[in-house]
Amino acid sequence: MSANGGTKAIVAALLANMGIAVTKFIAFLLTGSSSMLAESIHSVADSGNQGLLLLGGRRAKRQATPQHPFGYGRERYIYAFIVSIVLFSLGGLFALYEAWHKAADPHPIESWHWVPVVVLVAAIVMESFSFWTAIKESNHVRGNQSWVRFIRRAKAPELPVVLLEDFGALVGLVFALFGVGMTLITGDGIWDAAGTAMIGVLLVVIAIVLAIETKSLLLGEGAEPTDVASIERAVTGGPEVERIIHMKTLYLGPEELMVAAKVAVRSCETAEELARGINAVEARIRAAVPIARVIYLEPDIWSAAAQRAGTGAAAPTAVPEAQAGTTPAAADETRAGG
Repeated sequence: MSANGGTKAIVAALLANMGIAVTKFIAFLLTGSSSMLAESIHSVADSGNQGLLLLGGRRAKRQATPQHPFGYGRERYIYAFIVSIVLFSLGGLFALYEAWHKAADPHPIESWHWVPVVVLVAAIVMESFSFWTAIKESNHVRGNQSWVRFIRRAKAPELPVVLLEDFGALVGLVFALFGVGMTLITGDGIWDAAGTAMIGVLLVVIAIVLAIETKSLLLGEGAEPTDVASIERAVTGGPEVERIIHMKTLYLGPEELMVAAKVAVRSCETAEELARGINAVEARIRAAVPIARVIYLEPDIWSAAAQRAGTGAAAPTAVPEAQAGTTPAAADETRAGG
């Protein structure tokens, strides 16, 4: 995902939510509707969340330091995870508390009956603009993926977060309109409490989904299978490397991928030839997958020992097989001594 596309969607959502929050608060003060209060706090939480995403994107651009040699790209994941916490607590739990409070005293809307309906309809229009912007920007990078897969597999957290927030906001507005409308029709405030509870459950579910997805990014995800295949073709696509012994990839940030591989190289007469070969392989990797900015290649000589080294993080350094005529004990002594 381009950073500009994510920023555009965030700014659109921020402006929409700030305007919506003000109008909802006014409607709550005039009518006392719990649905309007829950939606007001929801919009405030969303506005704060968009501010957190912008802050995370800014801080992620800092240069690497000796203490953080791989840079700060993952700060975008951290702030996205904080967003899920804010949405869960300030949005979802508050709405559920307000629903419980209103159910204990389900008074109807006694004045300014038309205000909440007008405000909610206007909020739906503004929120639809924000949601449309997020969809438009997401389509630039989504490709043929389904929306569910895009949200689950996206490495840049901003667009999935904004998409889920805007979707939740639109559905929440419909719930609020249902609760307020039924309260006005029946004169029973329990419908207002029901709409508020529906908003609370919705926000809690969205917050849990966001937390699960950003947790996976924080733990560290590898490259997509298509990128892994492209890297493998780039490594073995020249005369320098016979095969890949094992390889690992890791996202250091949404737009920076680390590649580490042990590769079986062909026999070289000089270290200079080996270095040139490794540099050529690195150049092919970066050409195939431009976000592969940190590359570590360990040259080795292919052998059965290399195969037994496996792919684990603690795999021992592979060594050539013992020369013909060497006993197993002598081979062990050679490995231990050299």
